[in-house]
Amino acid sequence: MACAAVTGLVRIAVAACPFCCMNPSALIPPAPAVTSLRAPSLRRRMACWLYEGTLMFGVVVLPGLIFGIATNTRHALDNRHALQALLFGVLALYFGYFWVKGQTLPMKTWHIRVVDRRGQALRWPRALLRYLLAWLWFLPPLAAIAPFQLSGGEITVLMFGWIIVWALLSRFHREQQFWHDAWAGTRLIDVQPDLTKRRQ
Repeated sequence: MACAAVTGLVRIAVAACPFCCMNPSALIPPAPAVTSLRAPSLRRRMACWLYEGTLMFGVVVLPGLIFGIATNTRHALDNRHALQALLFGVLALYFGYFWVKGQTLPMKTWHIRVVDRRGQALRWPRALLRYLLAWLWFLPPLAAIAPFQLSGGEITVLMFGWIIVWALLSRFHREQQFWHDAWAGTRLIDVQPDLTKRRQ
């Protein structure tokens, strides 16, 4: 009886030990967590968008300064097109790098991640396609005002008016995604932590 009792206790201890190679359950890898592909609220996405726009100034300042020193640019209109091409490339590298990783700093702050349609991480070609299509936030109003001599206030109204329209158009997408994301084959998903689980 004593021997049987000891044997039983040993078996229970082995079964309970997650590090023991004799425990079959320790050899089974845990199931991957299922990530929701639900889109974040429009309010959170636009807050992230504004934060992103603020950080963009910091991203372009240093390259612009180096370019100005290297080309001896003394007037804002000198070498304008070359500077624009440089900053376009700098932003492409910045956003492409972080989108391939899934998140920029503002996206981490607002618990938003960018993935492809299947929920997988982006590759560089798709990240760059998203970058090009993201200019739809700005290009339509810029093209519309190009033939006219408008004041700064009128340009500002048109720009922000279009941004609001473009954001609201996501309401007409079946998954509430921005249309440039839909066309790029990408999506923004909500990765907000589950507070109920964290409290347990």
